[in-house]
Amino acid sequence: MVRNSKVLSKNEKMKKLFGAKNEDVEFSAVEADRDDIEALDRAQAADRRQLHEIIEDEE
Repeated sequence: MVRNSKVLSKNEKMKKLFGAKNEDVEFSAVEADRDDIEALDRAQAADRRQLHEIIEDEE
């Protein structure tokens, strides 16, 4: 495995994070196994928690 030798700044990390969040990923319920469904549920719960924190910070 090749790693980047450059240390990213916080802004660069945030840009990568937001870019990854907007990737078009295809999910096939037909091909999903129990682990896939569990991971999807955890991701959705994390998104709800993060959104809740953002809303609280704005109020």
